[in-house]
Amino acid sequence: MKSFSKEWKEIEQRRINEEIRELYKSKLVEAQQNKDGSTTLVLTDKGKMRALTYHFASIEIPKAQWDGLWRVVIFDIPEKLRHGRDVLRQKLCELGFYELQKSVFTFPYPCEQEVEFVIEYFGLKKYVRYGVLSHIDNDLHLRKIFHLT
Repeated sequence: MKSFSKEWKEIEQRRINEEIRELYKSKLVEAQQNKDGSTTLVLTDKGKMRALTYHFASIEIPKAQWDGLWRVVIFDIPEKLRHGRDVLRQKLCELGFYELQKSVFTFPYPCEQEVEFVIEYFGLKKYVRYGVLSHIDNDLHLRKIFHLT
């Protein structure tokens, strides 16, 4: 049993080394030597983009009990960044936001971090505003849309 355990560890170590070599080849990580002689693997810019892309595709906003507040995303993105504007609009819809107007979206649950991540991902921070409203005149309509009544 002990020899089996030792062989298993060697197989696992070999596999880990192969995977690390593949990461180096793909240029997703780079090695940094530490003062104590150890090595730290660090994501490269390419690796960070891959990680962000993965996170972006799987992002969700948790729906808890509604606190009575409306989250609003407002944007005015120039025509030269139309693709970013269109993808932002699409992503907000995928996340469950309701489009009040062409560039105004609302959502009933806390989502500031997720919105921040999405606008940073597209580099649109200076064109997008996030706010929290305690009152909006079409509250009953929005409650129906989000099934909050």
